[in-house]
Amino acid sequence: MLERLITAYNEAVFDADRDTALKIIHDALNSGISPEDIVFKIVVPELEAMMKAVSETHNVSLAQHFLAAQIAAEVTDEMTAKFRKLPESAGRVVIGTSWGDFHGLGKKIVAGCLNALMIDVFDLGLNVPAERFVDEAVAHDAQVIAISSMMVHTARGENGCIKVRSLLKERGLEERMKIVVGGAPYRYARELYKTVGADAWADDGITAGRVIADLIKGVRR
Repeated sequence: MLERLITAYNEAVFDADRDTALKIIHDALNSGISPEDIVFKIVVPELEAMMKAVSETHNVSLAQHFLAAQIAAEVTDEMTAKFRKLPESAGRVVIGTSWGDFHGLGKKIVAGCLNALMIDVFDLGLNVPAERFVDEAVAHDAQVIAISSMMVHTARGENGCIKVRSLLKERGLEERMKIVVGGAPYRYARELYKTVGADAWADDGITAGRVIADLIKGVRR
């Protein structure tokens, strides 16, 4: 039965059919499948399958990216509230768009994926100054600062990732926090993330979840 539900859920998510995906999840819960199994045996594996499809076939649209992340986040939020024991957080991330940038779709996709991976996300919104990225990361004891930029001038801007890196150096935080960047400018200039001082970059919203999870594991505390 579980295998049939997994297949049906995967097909619904791949088709960007939110209503059907949620119905499958609720039917699974009503049939006696635990909230824990729904998250860790259905939702997270599907998200990982989407990551694999992105990296290997590139046959996934922006709509599929967005819906996969949103469905995963919605189901995870609902199911974790029903867990017999609250899951342990896998890490903490502050995320936002760089100063001068008001394009938030990519950020939403990443946040949805991270929530499904049990990573706490503190969304700072759009047009975030460098100082706020660092201040909020300190306040939430975050391991990763995630900065989205959809334009070259906001990716390279002096109040973006470059300044975040400078502030981390000044405050002696570089061993405690990593920076990940994403957005169109990095896709077309794949070494740009190094130029602006980031530790890593992600090609799209889905794979950003795995990149950030790996960065969290590498942070020294």
